[in-house]
Amino acid sequence: MKQTSILSLGAAALLFAACGQSTTKTETTGQDTAKPVYTHLSLVPTGSSPEFPNAQLAIKDVTAQKAGTDSATVTFNFDVKNYELKMQTTDTGTKLCNNSAQGQHIHFIMDNKPYKALYEPTNKITLANNTEHYLMAFLSRSYHESLKNKGAAVVCHFKIDEKGNLKKLEAPTAPMVFYSRPKGDYLGKDTANVLLDFYVWNCTLSPDGYKVKAVISNDTRGTAYDTTLMITDWKSNFIQNLGVGKSHITLTLVDKDGNTAAYPSSVAAHNVTLAAQEPIK
Repeated sequence: MKQTSILSLGAAALLFAACGQSTTKTETTGQDTAKPVYTHLSLVPTGSSPEFPNAQLAIKDVTAQKAGTDSATVTFNFDVKNYELKMQTTDTGTKLCNNSAQGQHIHFIMDNKPYKALYEPTNKITLANNTEHYLMAFLSRSYHESLKNKGAAVVCHFKIDEKGNLKKLEAPTAPMVFYSRPKGDYLGKDTANVLLDFYVWNCTLSPDGYKVKAVISNDTRGTAYDTTLMITDWKSNFIQNLGVGKSHITLTLVDKDGNTAAYPSSVAAHNVTLAAQEPIK
């Protein structure tokens, strides 16, 4: 027998009652799947974080060099102003979530694949010829929460032609979403507060406009679960009670009617793993 995976209004009230006011709303129109909703999972605001209103990130230059017969090595050099890379964000000790020992950094997201953390303002990547790409890069606190102020992020739209040359394309004007966190593996105390963070571009989230639909699928306590949440405010949140094991998280930018935005970078999905302790060898 199939069980409904959509979080009902009643379940939503129970889910967020203990969390105070949240900017996240549940999806109330649904579908029937084989997976039940995991009602213990909750999404709570991260709380205030140090602001860097004057922090700026820009691409100083980007170049490409031929790498073999069918690819190119692309080098990005960034310009960072009013922000110190490799420094620990001041509230790191009280945030109680996964933190980079190497400090503040840049999240480098190519084509909505898992990001690379840059502690120096440069990065090289090899890309195939005859391919088109979208790069999102933004400044990150040491615990991986994005800076969302104007000028703290940049998007670059470009292609690698058949000869391995880089050609810049028109800057995108369509609404987009870029997945950032969660990412990779979480161990021990880092499993308590799992940061859910993303970057929206060319749009504003609201209850009556664009939203980000987060679908969290996991297999915990021997049962497979699906939980769908509608995020109507662009703020960072913690996922709590996710449960140990593997989880799959999909973020989709949807319009006011709940339809997937018909633009590039409208959907992104990643896998994460939570464990109570290191595996016994």
